[in-house]
Amino acid sequence: MKLNLENKYALVCGSTAGIGKATAIALAEEGVKVTLVARNREKLKAVIQELPDSEHHDFIVADFSNPRELQEQVIKYVENHHGFHILVNNTGGPRSGQILHASLDEFDSAFTQHVKCNHVLAQATVPFMKDSGFGRIINIISTSVKEPIPGLGVSNTIRGAVGNWSKTLSVELGAFGITVNNILPGFTETERLNEIIKIKATNEERTIEEMTEIMKAYSPAKRFAKPEETANAVIFLASEAASYINGINMPIDGGRTKSL
Repeated sequence: MKLNLENKYALVCGSTAGIGKATAIALAEEGVKVTLVARNREKLKAVIQELPDSEHHDFIVADFSNPRELQEQVIKYVENHHGFHILVNNTGGPRSGQILHASLDEFDSAFTQHVKCNHVLAQATVPFMKDSGFGRIINIISTSVKEPIPGLGVSNTIRGAVGNWSKTLSVELGAFGITVNNILPGFTETERLNEIIKIKATNEERTIEEMTEIMKAYSPAKRFAKPEETANAVIFLASEAASYINGINMPIDGGRTKSL
């Protein structure tokens, strides 16, 4: 299968660790020129050095708590450098906890970092995609879009909002050769999962090892995903081979999600 990704430009958010970093590396291996986005300059510099042909890649330092500033930085980058054929929206999940105990500030923060930032990044990158006749917007969300996860009340709510924003956008942009799709990771070996395991272990008075095995057992695969496995799905959706796949939710969860 020919993916035909050589010499395309990608903007990858949350790309200093986990799924974002794995996606940046995988895109670079396919010949994509990658621009990383995260808030830690030193970590961004370190990831650049891990990418194949590191001199061809770049980064933007941005804080997702300020969507207007993020938008301005990306627009300025596009004006001074180049646009992007591929946008990978990926941001760390909200704090865990029961929804009834969540504060309004938690909802505001999560909505800002996920819905608003995704939106301003789409606004900043879609004009170039339209001019190119090719565009891919891929949102890394969660299986909670299909099946809410206990103990992740705010995340369940906001992820659902992102899913509906994405579906709406896919209808509006499909005629321009631009697809908008969602990746729904299950339990993946990331820092975020380690935090969730620690919290659940404490709440249920179990050891971290016990909780890890319990959570692995939720999946028919009986293991956690590696970030690279999710990145592989992103690569496919970003390619020309996936040009007629638009507006979908793709779970990468080893079969854990019970809904179709």
